[in-house]
Amino acid sequence: MPARISLSLAALAALCACEQPSEDKAPFVPAYEGIETRLLDGDLVNFLVAMRGARGSEDVENYADCAAAQYALIRGYGFARHLRTNVSEEGGLWRGDAVYTISAALPRGLKTIDAEVVASACAENGIPMV
Repeated sequence: MPARISLSLAALAALCACEQPSEDKAPFVPAYEGIETRLLDGDLVNFLVAMRGARGSEDVENYADCAAAQYALIRGYGFARHLRTNVSEEGGLWRGDAVYTISAALPRGLKTIDAEVVASACAENGIPMV
């Protein structure tokens, strides 16, 4: 019997060694550092956003989308279209430089934003807006 026990323990040890360790993910606790809005031309708007604690460029892009959505609503428009976002990170500070067009009607293109829907999601997720 001792041979069976040691074989079982060896099999158990081998199985445990094969298990993938659970990933300990740090909680997402962003610090939104502010939004600067620049009207470039009639319906063309530039948003400069800064934040700490981003998990990657997508978090910065979401922050810019929130700014664009709220700005469109403030101006009496219902939609925005994302044109481009440049993201950089230095010393833990993430910066986004994003450009959007705003419009009353749904614009053509793939990266359109329904301002009311996006602004509502931003409020629910605690992302500040303009």
